[in-house]
Amino acid sequence: MKLYNIKENDEQVSFGQAVGQGLGRNQGLFFPSDIPQFDDIDALLAEGFIPRSSKILSALIGDELPKEQVQQLVGAAFQFPAPIKSIKDGVYALELFHGPTLAFKDFGGRFMAQSLAAVSLPKEGADKNQKITILTATSGDTGAAVAHAFYGMENINVVILYPKGKISPLQEKLFCTLGGNIHTVAIDGDFDACQALVKQAFDDQPLREEIGLNSANSINISRLMAQICYYFEAASQMSKTERENLVISVPSGNFGNLTAGLLAKALGLPVKRFIAATNANDTVPRYLETGKWDPKPTIATTSNAMDVSQPNNWPRIEELCRIKGWGLDTLGKGMVTDTQSAESVVELNQLGYLCEPHGAIAYRVLTEQLQQGETGLFLCTAHPAKFKEVVDEILGTDIDVPAPLAKHGAMELLSEDLAANFDLLKVVLRRVQA
Repeated sequence: MKLYNIKENDEQVSFGQAVGQGLGRNQGLFFPSDIPQFDDIDALLAEGFIPRSSKILSALIGDELPKEQVQQLVGAAFQFPAPIKSIKDGVYALELFHGPTLAFKDFGGRFMAQSLAAVSLPKEGADKNQKITILTATSGDTGAAVAHAFYGMENINVVILYPKGKISPLQEKLFCTLGGNIHTVAIDGDFDACQALVKQAFDDQPLREEIGLNSANSINISRLMAQICYYFEAASQMSKTERENLVISVPSGNFGNLTAGLLAKALGLPVKRFIAATNANDTVPRYLETGKWDPKPTIATTSNAMDVSQPNNWPRIEELCRIKGWGLDTLGKGMVTDTQSAESVVELNQLGYLCEPHGAIAYRVLTEQLQQGETGLFLCTAHPAKFKEVVDEILGTDIDVPAPLAKHGAMELLSEDLAANFDLLKVVLRRVQA
């Protein structure tokens, strides 16, 4: 698999290099030079989740990893289902929260961990003291998925930055209580400030080499590749008639999920159109409406995992649309306020489906834009209990907390507080690696 740097096209790397580096020069994102096309989609969808995902990822990776090894990586990563649930006639929810941290990022986080171990860690006879430092920023769910995926892995240290006081208490507990090789830092700022620190670290070439720096954000291509697979899995659970007029609404923050969906379409998945559904941090919907990229200061909302005003993955979407000749005006869009998302949580509950604000945002925009004869699918990216305080307040209830959340909820936070200062972060990174 060959990939190029979107910002500096002359930088071309292999899959292993892209996984190991995370970002290219000038903070450029890596993108596949060639996107394979599956012709017999019905046959592909008839296969099971693991065999089908292995074929998709093998086609993308090429001969860099043997097909048998890719299947092993997928089998180790995807140990939980991605079921669809019927909400009402013609509308389905894709549940992506059945993994160990109850969020969609378990798919990408676990596949990245497996991939990194396969391509980047010291091999037999190499320097066993060589270490990798994973640095990532999270607006909520990435942190837990990455922490649990890499927890206990030899020669890998993980540093996770998150905005202090701006993620749910249970989200925080799920990844800030592990210790060991997992180091969590509460930044005095918003998610964009955390993301800016990660970018500064990657721009510091001496530091990158000194600590073996890598990122596990959705900027890492291996995470995006894994997410492609559950779009095919969702379609496989529908009838052929339903999926021929499929409209998918994606709750969007950093836009990795939507990028993966569009890549699935590029591979041949028959999706009529995608909808980018955001909260009040609506940089992309405004851009699609006006053609002007005008990020505003990040606003804290009840859908905190989407509180991103400068989404990192948007350049990949523009690059893919350019390559495929897809006009950006073919993307649906919509912004949903906290009040409206709460109304949709109530509506879904009345339909017999317990949802949280992120999924409810995708549901609302989908149902507003779905046309007669179309099948709608919206992504439920996290278990409602991860946002228990918000959901309980909206519904006036006391929802059950699954065992993994309850276990970590009772544990002590191990995070350290830090100002949004790169020099201070460098001290932390060097201390972790020592």
